[in-house]
Amino acid sequence: MRRTLLMFLLAVCAAPAADPVFPYGAVYFRKSNPPEQDWARDHRTAAKIGMNNFRHWFMWSAIEVAPGKYDWRDYDRMMDLAAQNGIKVTIAEMVTAAPEWMFDQLPHARYLRSDGAVVHSDVSGSSAVGGFPGLCLDNDDVQENAGRFLTTLIERYKGHPAMWAWDLWNEHSYPGGGPPRMLCYCEATQKRFREWLKAKYGTLEKLGKAWYRYSYAGWDNVHPPRSFSGYPESLDWLEFRIDNQFRLHQWRVDLVRKLDKKNKVVAHGVASSLAALPSSANDEWRSAAQVDVWGFTWVASRKGAEPWKQFHAVDLVRAGSRGKPFWHAEAQAGPLWMQPQVIGRAREDGRIADEKDVRLWNLVSMAGGATGILYPRWRPLLDGPLFGAFGAFGMDGSMTPRAEMAGQVARWANQHAEVWKSRPIKGDLGIVFVPESQIFNFVQQGNTDHYAESVRGAYQAFFDSNIQADFVHIDHIQEYPLIYLPYPIHLKEATAKKLAAYVQQGGILVSEGLPGYFGERGKVGTRQPNYGLDQLFGVRESYVEFTPDLLNDLKLNVQGKAIGGRFFLQHYEPAGGRVAGQYAGGQTAAAEHRTGKGRSLLIGSFPGASYFLHHSPETKAFFASLLDWAGLRQTLKVSSPEVTARLHSGAGGAYLWVINPGGQPRTVTVTLENRAGAFVGGRNLWQPSAGVRIQGDKVEVAVEDRSAAVIRLEPRATR
Repeated sequence: MRRTLLMFLLAVCAAPAADPVFPYGAVYFRKSNPPEQDWARDHRTAAKIGMNNFRHWFMWSAIEVAPGKYDWRDYDRMMDLAAQNGIKVTIAEMVTAAPEWMFDQLPHARYLRSDGAVVHSDVSGSSAVGGFPGLCLDNDDVQENAGRFLTTLIERYKGHPAMWAWDLWNEHSYPGGGPPRMLCYCEATQKRFREWLKAKYGTLEKLGKAWYRYSYAGWDNVHPPRSFSGYPESLDWLEFRIDNQFRLHQWRVDLVRKLDKKNKVVAHGVASSLAALPSSANDEWRSAAQVDVWGFTWVASRKGAEPWKQFHAVDLVRAGSRGKPFWHAEAQAGPLWMQPQVIGRAREDGRIADEKDVRLWNLVSMAGGATGILYPRWRPLLDGPLFGAFGAFGMDGSMTPRAEMAGQVARWANQHAEVWKSRPIKGDLGIVFVPESQIFNFVQQGNTDHYAESVRGAYQAFFDSNIQADFVHIDHIQEYPLIYLPYPIHLKEATAKKLAAYVQQGGILVSEGLPGYFGERGKVGTRQPNYGLDQLFGVRESYVEFTPDLLNDLKLNVQGKAIGGRFFLQHYEPAGGRVAGQYAGGQTAAAEHRTGKGRSLLIGSFPGASYFLHHSPETKAFFASLLDWAGLRQTLKVSSPEVTARLHSGAGGAYLWVINPGGQPRTVTVTLENRAGAFVGGRNLWQPSAGVRIQGDKVEVAVEDRSAAVIRLEPRATR
């Protein structure tokens, strides 16, 4: 009763503020950090410098201190302080931190690894609170308890004047890994796996035949694989785990939306669909489809500060969001100490962040289309291995140059509402994301390095020529006139048919080698390329070689350019296609072919992975030449290769973003292809004192070091 009256009085005195133009802030409260005596001061400081959103970790293990007994005191205080200071709150539900008492009450629900090890309650390095990684929600009794907690949480805060959004399943990653330390093998998960298999195969006999296991007497004999020695069962197990994650996430979404019709449902991952789909079920497309706002964690200290890396993460999340708003949910604003990801790396490689780094990393995400930015810490934790990490403020909550810069960006972003009404234009081409290719790489190799390096290398090769290559899911390839298919060695028959239909209908396909070599269930096709792709590409395989240790420096000539390959190679005999490349020994390395209204180029190895390793100028030139080969024109050309430009368009107008990540200011010229005379003037919104000169299709601007120009383009008046 007392709490209800307090919330009523608070609602009267502090009416809900309007949604922020650009949500900007940080994760603030993680229980015991920051110290209680600083809470009120920190909220006042945040409001003063222009921040408008705090995310708090509402950890189940810190709240339900005994069965049915909840301690809300600290969390109530967070919500009330936010309302008093005009700050919106994103509540991060954390049922991944189960109460300590529940580990003993429900011992059967503890995660069980593939090697038989039981997972016990641990203290999280990200919060200094116990109960992680929680209990397995495949157990009905755990899900029932978690649902009761979430219901209580939602009912308590959904009407609070500070409430803005529910952030579900932090970083949206299944606690997986790989054999022999993979989760989860508890009996409840095995039961759900059997149900999934029944839905796929129908009968035990069909399953046994597919898995090459011929002596199942009953469904209880079926178990998930403990190793990846059998391709069919391993592929099924990984696909089940992915489906199961999204079932559990949808359960959270449905529960929130049933109880709260007003506030947003948001989530964020780690921008790792290109590497962690099979191990942790990272899939930007499926995740974003379930929520109102999708997002990502990206910190240079863990990934590296090369500009293409952050751009590729932003572009990946934007692609998966499919037009929905997305935000940089955890962005770096301070150093990371002593962690294994940073050891041996240069100081400048994201390790010791300064205010110019904060500025640059913010502006890169904005240029990529992010419409909100939060930091993983407001101020650093004082406990655990991640002490001192990521926060913009000092250990004592004091202002720093990094915090001042964060405030400057926050104020600027919220003063320019029109900017966020426009979105990045569609890229010059699409790099195709095929889930099964990556999953098979994980099964065959034990990691996803071949796939990830092929995709990222292709992206980087285009990026280094300022060609905007969007990631595109195999289901959406019709949206691009030109697509690049990396590392397609395992394809499902349905995927092969989609590729063939795309070309038949007028699309232009560039494919790396061995397309569909391994087909359904990981079985090698006796005719290569597999699934009728020999007709699509107009070639037949004459030789193949799987010797990745010998092929790191493979050379081939394609369309008159000397490029690199890696991992495997495939030789071809023309079967209707035209020879477009050769290996050093004269064997056919590439072929062009026209099919229906479209055409294709097949390359017998993996130039994307080669560029990832070697950064060959010749391979870079080859990737850039693909637009000309396809009869397309590059949207933006930049006079300096160190600078990246992106164009936004929409209801807010046209904006040219010019990013200079280097340590020296630069004056650059950006050429807007096919737009000569379309714009007659421009104004740099980020640095108004910097002049902008537009002549024809060329825009000239001076850009500070580790900064950007954000130019509002003034269109020519039309009658």
